[in-house]
Amino acid sequence: MKVLVTGGAGFIGSALVRYLIAQTSATVINVDKLTYAGDLRTVASVSANPRYRFERCDIRDRDAMVRIFQRNRPDLVMNLAAETHVDRSIDGPAEFIQTNVVGVYVLLECALEYWRSLAGGEATAFRFHHVSTDEVFGDLGRAGAFTEDSPYRPNSPYAASKASADHLVRAWHRTYGLPTVVSNCSNNYGPFQFPEKLIPLTIVNCLRERELPVYGHGENIRDWLYVEDHARALYQVATEARPGASYNVGGGSERSNLQVVQTICAHLDKLRPRPERSYAELITFVPDRPGHDFRYAIDATRIAHELSFTPSIDFEAGLFRTVQWYIDNESWWRPLLENRYDGQRLGLAGVKNSAP
Repeated sequence: MKVLVTGGAGFIGSALVRYLIAQTSATVINVDKLTYAGDLRTVASVSANPRYRFERCDIRDRDAMVRIFQRNRPDLVMNLAAETHVDRSIDGPAEFIQTNVVGVYVLLECALEYWRSLAGGEATAFRFHHVSTDEVFGDLGRAGAFTEDSPYRPNSPYAASKASADHLVRAWHRTYGLPTVVSNCSNNYGPFQFPEKLIPLTIVNCLRERELPVYGHGENIRDWLYVEDHARALYQVATEARPGASYNVGGGSERSNLQVVQTICAHLDKLRPRPERSYAELITFVPDRPGHDFRYAIDATRIAHELSFTPSIDFEAGLFRTVQWYIDNESWWRPLLENRYDGQRLGLAGVKNSAP
């Protein structure tokens, strides 16, 4: 099998690439534009494998993508190329629309043209797997969970761009017959996550003795999924799901943002203690994110029943493993903070009097 992974130098994409090389016999074609969050060091452990290839390309570049399809002739496309950070989408939504909407449209058109060129078993076996987020469903109260049939109610530019892409994928299946599948995941965490997201930013700020900003009162709740579990789920969805299906992938680990930050501090108090002080003393509450959704939660019944997928790593073990990884891999994240992003607050563009 040849698997074309877009966004394979990103956080989730690289975990998928590493999984495919380590756990399957597939040849992997990693297509990535290498934006600020793309980093080939995330796939360095597999880059010398003869089943691994890298193609630097923007998925919006139709001519280049057509050539990549023709040259590599994939059996499976897994689209993880996306702008993903909600705060950045508030500051600059245009790039999110271009990559997450226009880019997916171009990729669908290239995949459709390629699929139509296949015959017999190759055409029947081909799949286009679009990887999305639970944020497309919007905001939950304190009860309930998102199912695959939940209405789409995106509230951030990021979520709206991903929802748009999901609808395009559905339309290309219903209208043109392209054999697509969609998965919507909860918040991922683990090694190699760019330090703008809550968990890695909190860890590296602790290690740098900086304040730990928590939005609002820290009461917003997310379901957390270890990225290596997610990679395994993605492969099962891509290879086992029927065309037109969608699956929610969750970790079954709801935590408030404050609970997450406090747990990280507790782990670091044991692994890298501060003299006579807890890292929790660095917690600082800052004005909330504009339009901040209160709670996300995933009902993962369908993927458990139909594909027999359940997470293997619980949140406490996964978070401890993640904290230890960032302690052990300062040589990976330190240059990112020095050259690409220093931990400053994002997502305040156009919000009057909101600076902390």
